Amino acid sequence: MKNQFAKISRNPVSLAGVVVTTISAIIFLTLFAIELVGFSGGPYVGIMVYVIVPAFFVGGLLLIPFGIWRARRKAKLATEAGEAPAPEDFPVIDLNKVGVRKTVLFVAALTVVNVVIIATATYKGVEVMGSTQFCGTACHSVMTPEYTSYQRSPHARVKCVECHIGSGASWFVKSKLSGSWQIASVLFKLYERPIPTPIHNLRPARETCEQCHWPAKFVGDRLKIITKFDEDETNTEKKTALLLHVGGTMGSTSRGIHWHVDPGVRVSFVSDEKRESIGDVELTLADGTHRVYKASTAPAKPVKGTRNMECVDCHNRPSHIYRLPDEEVDDALFDGRIDRTLPFIRREAVKALKATYATREEASEKIRQAVQGFYSASYPDLVKTKALSIDTAVKSVQGIYNSNVWPSMKIAWGAYPSNLGHTAATGCFRCHDDEHKTVDGRTIPQDCALCHSLLAEDEADPKILKELIQH
Repeated sequence: MKNQFAKISRNPVSLAGVVVTTISAIIFLTLFAIELVGFSGGPYVGIMVYVIVPAFFVGGLLLIPFGIWRARRKAKLATEAGEAPAPEDFPVIDLNKVGVRKTVLFVAALTVVNVVIIATATYKGVEVMGSTQFCGTACHSVMTPEYTSYQRSPHARVKCVECHIGSGASWFVKSKLSGSWQIASVLFKLYERPIPTPIHNLRPARETCEQCHWPAKFVGDRLKIITKFDEDETNTEKKTALLLHVGGTMGSTSRGIHWHVDPGVRVSFVSDEKRESIGDVELTLADGTHRVYKASTAPAKPVKGTRNMECVDCHNRPSHIYRLPDEEVDDALFDGRIDRTLPFIRREAVKALKATYATREEASEKIRQAVQGFYSASYPDLVKTKALSIDTAVKSVQGIYNSNVWPSMKIAWGAYPSNLGHTAATGCFRCHDDEHKTVDGRTIPQDCALCHSLLAEDEADPKILKELIQH
């Protein structure tokens, strides 16, 4: 039997399959063993070990039977043409013969090894492709901005797949099918710049976001303190105090901001592709109440159908957060990354950030020149006494720019606005504009008190904060 098996498998295609499979198995087992002892080469090594090498391994295995089939077919055609004798029959597997049993056991052992290699590669391949490093660094020019903003977000310790895919096989398969086109678009540079948002095929938030942020947990009122700095010489600190009416389901009723996603409330709407312009809004309550708020102006290019409102319609940048220069500089002053005693540093930092630069390298150099040049011209003594503070401020401003602006991807300030609130973008006022009306005259009101109470606004020393501290 061994001789017969050798004869039917001895053809160039099958032999090539044996060589490819053997080499791939050796490479895979070697690299897998190296990883077991603690070596980690990053996502690219993972792709090679658990995706590319196993693909060659499986391809080699498939070449072996294909070569046998091809050789026998070729021999059969030659026999029919009278050019060669009939090919030998397949060997008869007679387990009563010692040689046959040894061959069967050998083939069975190889099969077990093959199955183990394929199973291990499949499991580890899925693990690698589901890692945050793979999602964020495998396609450098495209995903680096998103990966950078994600690392600075409140969800920096949450894996990408937990929000973009979630649990279950169906959405895993959908994501990989979608990812196939994404790979092609990266390879052939077919992707848009900047990457368009929102993502229209994202899994519903109730199946992802609400696994942690369920509405019944985030209820009541919450105090929010916003710190800003004036553009005067002393960078005067100002504070705004808001009492956010988070609301949500409380007992048998629901109120406040999270009323919109109460299980007994369904809000659906028509919008443009970016969901920045909202058309007609439908409201359905648990008691059967149904209202349609007609928009005074329909979206220019409405998306077909309606969308049920969910978390990401307000929290549209929960992880990939791009901020504005004013906000970033205020935060840097507040937490000490920029020395607030430097005269006019708030004004000069924001001015340098808002300038237009062709590349990140140009931005870093010109930001340095702008900040240092200002102090050299206006406060020459500080250049000596505050040299370290000025240098630290320059590096902080450069870091702010490099975290938010990516000229190569056409990501400028404000490219990805947040819909939370209504200062940087229209946000709440997309619907709450007093312009969406029912036939009986009801409107979606533009009443800020529905969502928050203003306790102090841009005050240097708010009285309310003193009272809160005392109590």
